[in-house]
Amino acid sequence: MDNEQPHQELVKCVLVGDTAVGKTRLICARACNKHVSLSQLLNTHVPTVWAIDQYRIYKDVLERSWEIVDSVNVSLRLWDTFGDHDKDRRFAYGRSDVVLLCFSIANPVSLRNCRAMWYPEIRKFCPDTPVILVGCKNDLRYMYRDETYLSYFGDRSPFVRAARKSDLVMPDEARAVAKELGVAYYETSVFTYFGVNEVFENAIRAALIARREHRFWMTNLKRVQRPILQAPFRPPKPPPPEVTVITGTHTKDMLNMFNSQCYTDLVLIVGTIRFSVHRFMLASSSNAFHRLLTMDISDMGARSSSESSMVSSTFGESTTADFNEDTECLIRAEQNKAPNRMWEQLKRRSSYQALPTVEPKKDLYRELHHPVFQSIRVFQIENGKHTYTQTQTIVSVSKLITPQAMQQCLKFIYTGAIDRECLDLQEIRQAAEFLELPQLMVLLSNTQANQSFMNDETIQHYSTCMKQNLEKYCVQDGIFGDITFELDDGHMKAHRAMLVARCDVMKAMLNGDFREAHANLIVLPGVTEYTFHKLLCYLYTDEIPPISADKCLNLLELANRLCLPRLLNLVECRVIEDLTRMSQNETSEAVEHCLRLLESVKLHNAHQLAEWCMSYLCVNYNSICKLSPRSLKSLHPDNQDYLREHRWPPVWYLKDYDYYQRCMNELNRELNNGKKDCTADDKGCLCFSGGKSKRSAVAAKSTLQTAITASSEHQSDMVSTSLFQSNANSVNQLDPEHDGADL
Repeated sequence: MDNEQPHQELVKCVLVGDTAVGKTRLICARACNKHVSLSQLLNTHVPTVWAIDQYRIYKDVLERSWEIVDSVNVSLRLWDTFGDHDKDRRFAYGRSDVVLLCFSIANPVSLRNCRAMWYPEIRKFCPDTPVILVGCKNDLRYMYRDETYLSYFGDRSPFVRAARKSDLVMPDEARAVAKELGVAYYETSVFTYFGVNEVFENAIRAALIARREHRFWMTNLKRVQRPILQAPFRPPKPPPPEVTVITGTHTKDMLNMFNSQCYTDLVLIVGTIRFSVHRFMLASSSNAFHRLLTMDISDMGARSSSESSMVSSTFGESTTADFNEDTECLIRAEQNKAPNRMWEQLKRRSSYQALPTVEPKKDLYRELHHPVFQSIRVFQIENGKHTYTQTQTIVSVSKLITPQAMQQCLKFIYTGAIDRECLDLQEIRQAAEFLELPQLMVLLSNTQANQSFMNDETIQHYSTCMKQNLEKYCVQDGIFGDITFELDDGHMKAHRAMLVARCDVMKAMLNGDFREAHANLIVLPGVTEYTFHKLLCYLYTDEIPPISADKCLNLLELANRLCLPRLLNLVECRVIEDLTRMSQNETSEAVEHCLRLLESVKLHNAHQLAEWCMSYLCVNYNSICKLSPRSLKSLHPDNQDYLREHRWPPVWYLKDYDYYQRCMNELNRELNNGKKDCTADDKGCLCFSGGKSKRSAVAAKSTLQTAITASSEHQSDMVSTSLFQSNANSVNQLDPEHDGADL
């Protein structure tokens, strides 16, 4: 043939088999030295034949056909054939050195045809040619239930369907056919590239050994070994399922809380405009507000509310009337008169609608020596609708801050952003400086310098700091809390505004006609401080701290009861992180937790965590059978069936590996016997020494070393021999409920 190199053995390899078993794909994978993608494999099959002219046309294909096997230069020529049974293939069989009889592992009919039709045809035209049985598409043994693989068949014709488990040919079945035919057996996959080079290397060895029997004088063929036993293919470990978390709505909820002004307890009077806000939000975001709202003003003395020049809102909501200077003049003019007469006059004023429906208690008032804050007033009112006591605070702000600037500062405190249409950024910057909002100052500086692309990092930094302060001051310290929860092991404070804004169930409970809407103390039976603390961390910060796997059930139950799906997902992520950390310690702790959580978390709709636990148990099924057989039997029968069905490594691999170990042990015994024969022959006369025994021992040793090397290359992470004993019953010991016949 053209372009042949000197001292090179030409080997003609013919591939035969049914249509669509993978002959052409196997040849292309070997000739092009690359695997085939899943989309290429699942395209509609078009019967093709690999043209032998490819070796003349493409130089790279020709060069890849040159190979050195056992120190012998070989030029491999691959011949493809049609899969139709009625075609005449005698031209392909002519002068063939080895024949690969191919079948599809996902098509048992093709295996039966190998025995009934193809092998007799091969022996008819090639009676002395070595034959190798090749199982193609062995990746379908684990890919048949892969979601990506199954998705390709969704829009296909009803005549094209995915492989099923009942269609798969197991290694022991194919090996039995190979034993009946008296040929070697190998498996390949062009998707994973498993066994592609190995099957052709051993086909070359079989061809060269057959050639050596006819050409015994060829010295370059004396070192050719027998075909090497193929190590079993272990399916890749299934990856753990991904856990998705619902996108949070924390920023949106904070904006709604700012706009709705529900349960506000602080009024900022800026000029003629009043802003109803929440003390815990301002104290957590600004050091200036924190010092102002937490200082003790009780030692300054109390005075009647009629002496105040400020008007508060009812129930924490903004008032409908604006601040009226005439009201202050009226109060000052009538402050020496009787209180009843004063209230009668105030009722006739237009601003009376902004006052509480009941006369408030004595309040605390203090003049402030601050460039921005002029005075502060704190008093108690009773909510007329829900009959609970609420603390109201009124702070008057100087003219150094305009109402527009205060509006943007408050919006930044709640949401971390300002309106883009703001024109006077200098006023907002001055207000941010007085209110000690450094992140807002940086944001405005970037905007003025046309570096708005840096604002995302600034907003993220503010959000992180704000959440940390909310957790510190509001969750842990309970600052300005207006509602108390009685738990099984203690009490914790919270804020109605945050609960209503972040949880729909809490909103219905606190705003509806329920008993909890009229009480300052709410009893939550079955909830501990540990669980409720995690819940408040989520409501205030949209995140939860780390949680251990043994304490997650109560939080999952509470999240499911309050209809908080994002909290449910966050708990699942935290528990999976904890279980992953346990699994790295090589102990059975993670397995025990998964067995305990598997069925419990399903009751609380934590389906992603249940799926992860099931996947982890499937991967560690052998360890469960050894360490926790009772816990395994205590599971629901459906879960037990699922674990047996999806166990890893699968049963067919364990049986194939057991067979491989027995063959390697027999080969090792042959090597040891060869060494003994060599030692016995060396004791006699050199003229009659067993040279043949020496050569056979050396050949056996070389074959064993090559087999071990091939095994380590294909199964670098194979299960240790101590786990699977090399006897026929070793596989059965891994499943306490199934005997060898079931396997």
